[in-house]
This record gives sequence, structure tokens and C-alpha cells, in this order.
Amino acid sequence: MDIFAEKTILTVSRLTALIRGVLEENFEHVWVQGEISNLSVPSSGHAYFTLKDAGAQIRCVMFKGALKNLRFRPTDGMGLIIRGRVSVYDQRGEYQIICEYMEPAGLGALQAAFLQLKEKLEREGLFDASRKQPLPALPRKVGVITSPTGAAIHDILNVIRRRFAAIKVVLYPVRVQGEGAAAEIAAAIDDMNRQIDVDVLIVGRGGGSLEDLWAFNEECVARAVRRSRVPVISAVGHETDVTICDFAADLRAPTPSAAAELVSASAEDLRNRIDTLSHRLRLALQAGLKNRRSRIDLLRRALHDPATLLGHLSQRIDDIEARLRQALKSSVRRHRDTWRRLEQALQYQSPMLQVDAAQRQVAQLSDRAERRIVAVIEEYRTALGECTARLEVLSPLGTLARGYALALDYHGKTLNDAAALHPGDVISVRLHRGSAGCRVESTSLLTPETTR
Repeated sequence: MDIFAEKTILTVSRLTALIRGVLEENFEHVWVQGEISNLSVPSSGHAYFTLKDAGAQIRCVMFKGALKNLRFRPTDGMGLIIRGRVSVYDQRGEYQIICEYMEPAGLGALQAAFLQLKEKLEREGLFDASRKQPLPALPRKVGVITSPTGAAIHDILNVIRRRFAAIKVVLYPVRVQGEGAAAEIAAAIDDMNRQIDVDVLIVGRGGGSLEDLWAFNEECVARAVRRSRVPVISAVGHETDVTICDFAADLRAPTPSAAAELVSASAEDLRNRIDTLSHRLRLALQAGLKNRRSRIDLLRRALHDPATLLGHLSQRIDDIEARLRQALKSSVRRHRDTWRRLEQALQYQSPMLQVDAAQRQVAQLSDRAERRIVAVIEEYRTALGECTARLEVLSPLGTLARGYALALDYHGKTLNDAAALHPGDVISVRLHRGSAGCRVESTSLLTPETTR
């Protein structure tokens, strides 16, 4: 009997496929919130990560096509809200979420991308005040990069015509929102720097949502603004709107109209300024003419009596001559004192003086050495006399001089015992002066009694 006759037997692959179908059919679009961990983006460009909370976790994958559309960069530990479909990875038998969209939990994706890019460019120093360029005081030509149909260009033109119509405005039309708008704006900034001679650039648009203004938050726009050799004013949206372009620009204007006011001086203000300068110039000319008239009057009075004028000039010449003589005397005195000091210094450093000093020193040393040698010789002479006296006291010759004699045997050895002699032995007797040969006739020994 076949025990499997009434049973449906599935392969692992078939069972996994059925489970995947059930999951994908019932969980086709789900929103899940959790914390990202174990994020990995290999060379394929797909992102693999785990979404977890305090009680569970689930594997997730976001394929390359969806990942590149994100405006922020996910990182480990970030709280996310993701949208996707639940499926099964057959090779491992694991269920997972295929993520199609994600945004930071509690913070919009665009806002997160804005903060990430701002922090990155700020670390690079792209927003440093030292890199900002000053605006020209009276620009002759203003470049405007904006939409040709938007309200911004109309506001700018109206303000410039009203305030100072002589300023030329060059419009570079671009898209200011939507796909590819950021690239157009960056290219326009580069082109205006290369091809068009303008004194200042206004980059901006009218108000809108964060998504509408996003082209001005792209990195390529910020870098184009920063490398511009022409000063750039960022005029994006309303006063409350803030973009990355505002931080990178040389100056931020709250609105396009405010930007136009910054680059265009009021004609009325200029007329008032010209009137003020003209008045000051008139006063200066009048004061100059008055001063010259006074000098001419003085010269005219002096010319009535040339002798007086010549007397004054002669007196001035005498005064200058006296001062010159005094200055020459002082200069000569200073040079003479300097010469004397130099002469004394040279004499002090003269080789002859040094040789004389050396000779005197050698003579002194020689005299001291000679006295020392004499003293040493005298000391040695005295010591030698004392030693000689002591030697004479101890010398046998001194004893012989007092009448004693020295007996020697035939070998020349001193005899000090009569027992060593026999009658008939020949001995030598040493006297104080000379010696004598003797023959022993008899010997006798001295005893203590005999010595007494």
C-alpha cells in the first residue's frame, strides 16, 4: 500500500513560491517604521539592511533604481518609514521587504537631504565668510538667472526701471523646478562667467513649496555659485525660505525684488548725492580761490617795495647759512669724536701693543721662574747638606777618623770575631788613612768582665 497515495507532496521550491505568492498578494503595499541597521551597499549598487524595533526585525532590500532617487543618504541607526512589498528570497527561504521608498521618521526626506548637504558643504568651508565677494557699488550690467515666465524676472525688472533705468539687465532663462533644473542653473552660472560680461549675478525664483525650491538645494548649484568669479546674490522664494544656494552665495536677498534693490541705486538718491558733492566742490573751489587771492595780494604789496622783499630773502639766506654752519660744525664734531674713539680702539687692538704686553708678561713669568728655580735649588742644597751631615755621622770612615781600625780577612770580609782567627793568619787592617797587612800572633776572647 502506498502511504503517499492520498497526500500532496510539494518541493521546497514550490512551497516557497506558494508562500511568496501569498505574501505578495496580501502585503503588496505596506508602510513600516523602524530603525535601520547592518546597512550594506555592495558594488551592485543595491542596498541591503535590517529594519528593527524593540521586539522584532525584518530583512530589507532596496534596488539600485529606487536607491538613486533618494534625496538623502540612509545610515545605520536612522529611524525610517519605508514603503514596499513583502516577498520571499527563495535561495534562503527568508521573507523580506522590497523597499520602493523611504523617508526619515519624524523628518521629511527633503529636509533630511537638506541638512546632510548643508553639513557636508559647511565642513568643506564652502560657506565661510572669508570666501564671500563684495558687491559692486554701481553695477552697469546685471545678469539674472531665472525662469523667463516667472514672477521673479518681472519684479526685478520693475524695481530696476523704477530705481535706475540705466542699468542693463541680461536674462539667462532656465527652469527653476523639476527634473534637470539644478543642472541648468549651474550651467547658466558657469556660462555667465565665461561668455557674458556682467558685474553681478542674481540667481533665484519666486516662492513655492520645499519641493518647488529644491533645485536651489542641489550640490551642483552650490558649487557653481561658489566658483563664480562674479559676485552672486541668491534670491529664492520668500523671506522665510532658506536654501543651500543662500548659504553659498556672496549675499542672500529675502526676495527677488530685494535683490534688485541691492544692485540698483535709486536715481533720486544719486541726484541728491551728486548735488551734495557739487555743493562741497563749489565750497572747496571758493576757499581755494580766496586763499590764492590772499597770496596774490601779499605778493602785490611786496612788489611795491622790491628792496623789502629782497631784504626778507637775504635775511632768510643768512639764517639758512648760519644754521648750515652750525650743522656742519656739529657734524664735524661728531665725526671727530667718532674718529678718536675708533683710533683709541685701534690702538688698543694694535698688534705692537699686544706684542709689548706679551713680552712684558713673558719677562715677568721668566723672572718669577728664575726666582722659583733659585729657591728650589737652595731648598735642595739645604736638604743635601742635612743628608750629608747625617751620612757623615753614620759613615764608617768617620769612626776610623776617631782612631778605630777595620779588620778584613784575605777575602776582604769584615772580621768582628777573634774566634774566626788563628795564629799565623794574614789579615788587612784598614785605618783612617791607608791600610796595613798584619799576621796574627795570638787571639783572645773578651768577656763581659774584661770589657768592664
